[in-house]
Amino acid sequence: MTRFTRRSAHKAGLAPGTATYVGEASEAPVEITVMNYDDASLEEKTVVSAEDCFAFKDDPHVTWINVDGVHQVDLIERLGEHFDLHPLVVEDILHTDQRPKLEDYDGTLFILLRMLRYDEARGEIDEEQISLIVGPTWVVSFQERKGDVFDPLRERIRNNKGRIRKLGADYLAYALIDAIVDHYFIVLEKLGDRVDALGEILVTHPDAHSLGEIHLLKRELLFLRRSTWPLREVISALQRGESTLFQERTRVYLRDVYDHTIQVIDTMETLRDMTSGMLDIYLSSVSNRMNEVMKVLTIIATIFIPLTFIAGIYGMNFDVMPETHWRWGYFGILGVMAVVALGMVVYFRRKRWL
Repeated sequence: MTRFTRRSAHKAGLAPGTATYVGEASEAPVEITVMNYDDASLEEKTVVSAEDCFAFKDDPHVTWINVDGVHQVDLIERLGEHFDLHPLVVEDILHTDQRPKLEDYDGTLFILLRMLRYDEARGEIDEEQISLIVGPTWVVSFQERKGDVFDPLRERIRNNKGRIRKLGADYLAYALIDAIVDHYFIVLEKLGDRVDALGEILVTHPDAHSLGEIHLLKRELLFLRRSTWPLREVISALQRGESTLFQERTRVYLRDVYDHTIQVIDTMETLRDMTSGMLDIYLSSVSNRMNEVMKVLTIIATIFIPLTFIAGIYGMNFDVMPETHWRWGYFGILGVMAVVALGMVVYFRRKRWL
């Protein structure tokens, strides 16, 4: 499996809406957590089966049902049937390589996003698909695996901070989207630090490892671009949409998320331009280093050309050579060679070739 596409060839020929899991194989159990709340009360629990969630569909309180793991097809199908999800929605939840999108069905909104986190150990972006189903009083979120960026939101719900427990399911959906988008800035900050550090290395000590790092950064930013550009369309559609599930007071907050999305895209494009320019910097640095080496070798060769000429003259095997029988001839010629070499060095220094 690559990071840009999942192996979904086995879906070829199946009817639209066929529930088939496409993603990383997993043996981990699916975990379902429920938070049911209003301004005065909160109920939080972990349930063991899909049927335990059914009662919350008609509960007047706001309910957030979070499903960690979508590899159990039968469980997702049971939830889909009870919450009246369209078969195509169930198919998209199970196919974990979808681009961010928004679909409006009768009585529900389907929002698909990419959740990004930065893996410090591997030095790359870790991502997974997040599917949100927004109903009149409930939100069901589906994640590929346990672990997300929603812990601050859970703490706000538990501690009744801000507006989260005073408003409805539409505000909860906004808060989930906002948490995902805000975490993009953390990813961009980590990538920006890598770009800055790599830029300094390229100027001082470029090597083959630096070239590999450039290509890795370009790949990470391309991967980030694939997740962020469609996100702008999703937020814009939510902001301008006609769905009655999102009230006007919540659309005001969606405008703020849209601004954050634009800022993420601008920052990402800036980093992409910088990374693309780094390849030119690398080639220029390598070329400059090669030029320095060639200059030194050329100067050394140039200095030895007249010395070789002098040595060649006195290495000829003629019987009659005036200086051959001089007592100090050998040391005299060495002195001449030294003067010639030193004179050339002084000349090169004055010309600033050294």
